[in-house]
Order: sequence, then structure tokens, then C-alpha cells
Amino acid sequence: MPFCTERCCPRHTGPDTNGRITILRHAQKNFLHPGLDNLYSERVEELDRQIVWLLLQDGRMSYTDLGKATGLSTSAVHQRVRRLEERGVIKGYTAVVDHESLGLPLTAFVSIKPIDPSEPDDSPDRLAKIREIEACYSVAGDENYILKVRVERPVGLEELLARIRSSANVSTRTIIVLSTPYENRPTMEPPPQDG
Repeated sequence: MPFCTERCCPRHTGPDTNGRITILRHAQKNFLHPGLDNLYSERVEELDRQIVWLLLQDGRMSYTDLGKATGLSTSAVHQRVRRLEERGVIKGYTAVVDHESLGLPLTAFVSIKPIDPSEPDDSPDRLAKIREIEACYSVAGDENYILKVRVERPVGLEELLARIRSSANVSTRTIIVLSTPYENRPTMEPPPQDG
């Protein structure tokens, strides 16, 4: 990490001293040359993106393995992951499951819009306790929301649609998923490889 010397940094006045001592002083005080701030933040962002990428590939990766992959110490990786969690970049960790094995083979997307548009737009709150609804997306277009739902069989979907309509006073339009070639893919670019 290049740090400034007194000759180039406007923060310092007085006679020029030994550049090496100055560099060590700056390193200890963490004073970066103003022109290097962007390089430093780009590197920090690059490391954070690399950590996020690795965790997207394997959410159970240990701090030790993350450190080896990024060239950081275990404690430095732990601190970075904690900061990413605190900033909300990493929102949580979850298991990716086979829903068919769990008895929920039927996936559908249900678009909803209020029957009476003058009523408050509180459909997500009204539907939050229905366990078959996996996700609720606010969307642009004719409908207000799209729900991702999972059920055991078609009759379960029919019953769920009736509950959604009555709970939120909405009309529905349903698309049934026939197969899922892929889902839950990382959408960010992989970090650049050194060398």
C-alpha cells in the first residue's frame, strides 16, 4: 500500500525528513495521500466483492478458507464479513433445499392487483402470514405484486388462491412452473483473478 511522503502531501509542513521514517509514521497513523484514497477504496471494494462472491458459491466456507482465497488473515476476513453483515450487504445465510423432496413440488407465480384501487395498498402485510408464499415482489405493470408460491398439488394451489383473494381483496393471475432449469444463481460478476 503506497503511503505519502512529506514532499508530496499538503497536510504536512516543515523541513523534509527521511522518507522511510515518514512512510512508517503515515502507515501507523493510516494517513493516505488524497490521490490514493480512491485506489484504496477500490481495493477494499474488490476484496469485499471477492468475499461476497465466495460466500455466494459456498455460504458455509470457513473464515480460514476465505482468508486463503483472498490472501487475508482469518481475523481480517472475519472483520470484513461482520462489516458486510452490519451494512446489510450480507443479509443472512440459508440452506438451499429440494422443495420436491419436502413435499412441495408445485411452484407458481401469482400476480395480484386490488379489486378496489382506492383501498390502502397493504396486500403484502395482509398476506405475510400465509406460509405457502415464499416471496412477494412489488412490480411495474398491470399487477401490483407477484407472489412466488409453493404447494403440494393443484388442489392446494386452488385453495391457496382462494385464501389470497379473500385475505387481500385482490384479483389473481397464475402462472404454473413446469420445470426449473436453474434458480438462486449468483448474479454478480466473479472477481478478477490475479495473474
